[in-house]
Amino acid sequence: MVQLHSPQLINMLEASFSPSGLPSEQVEIRTIRPDDNQVLAGIIRDTLEEFGANHPGTVYFDKTTDALYELFGQPCAQYFVAVLDGEVVGGAGIYPTSGLPEGCCELVKMYLLPQARGTGIGQQLIEKCIETAGHFGFEKMYLETMPELKKAISIYEKAGFKLLKAPLGNTGHFGCDIWMLKDL
Repeated sequence: MVQLHSPQLINMLEASFSPSGLPSEQVEIRTIRPDDNQVLAGIIRDTLEEFGANHPGTVYFDKTTDALYELFGQPCAQYFVAVLDGEVVGGAGIYPTSGLPEGCCELVKMYLLPQARGTGIGQQLIEKCIETAGHFGFEKMYLETMPELKKAISIYEKAGFKLLKAPLGNTGHFGCDIWMLKDL
């Protein structure tokens, strides 16, 4: 099993991307650092408020939202942070959620500030998560979302996620009523 914070894995995962329309020197996708916790929790909660999705049973009320670095410190979990012109503008991660079928991870906590939306950064985060899930040996990727986040749903569909009729695993996010799965 791959150790999360091994120097080899960190070097492999910290490749920069160039989403469409943005020069590569402006955008960096890197692994999470301890000092990212507060800004990422703010982005997640602000985004949910913006879309009226800040209700019980979502990451808005999840205590782990304030400690993402620590949450993603376990094996087969990884969180990526998008940095645009030196500012953290969002992130996304993969997590081996309890109760998911063997070989399946979850795409989690994917949120972007308004200035990062529509730039290709979200797609790059998804691609990095898919690539990393493959490195960890996962064969499927699951996600949960809400109807309030319509644009995100279309991005997930473009990335190959298919709608499910019921949830998988034990996320504890009963406020999410859209479930999707992708074969890797």
